[in-house]
Amino acid sequence: MEVDDALLVKLEKLSFLKVSDDKREEIISQLSEIVSFVDNLSELDTQEVEGNFAMSDASTLLRVDSAHCDKKVNDDILKHAPQSADNFFIVPKIIE
Repeated sequence: MEVDDALLVKLEKLSFLKVSDDKREEIISQLSEIVSFVDNLSELDTQEVEGNFAMSDASTLLRVDSAHCDKKVNDDILKHAPQSADNFFIVPKIIE
């Protein structure tokens, strides 16, 4: 893949970023290096590698997902609110 000024303009539009004129050549050079590095990966022979390859077959241990609510924490948080009711903050209406 050739990284040139036209591609950089397209990337600027897609990312909503603006590259200054004095940095354009440097960015194009860096992007070219990145693309050539990724192109090297396509040369790897992966025919014998399983699709679910991982370094370890051990799974992640799971914890019990149980709901817990400490009323004291709720009360401590709400006591700093200017207004609250029924365990909720009262805020000004911002949408008409």
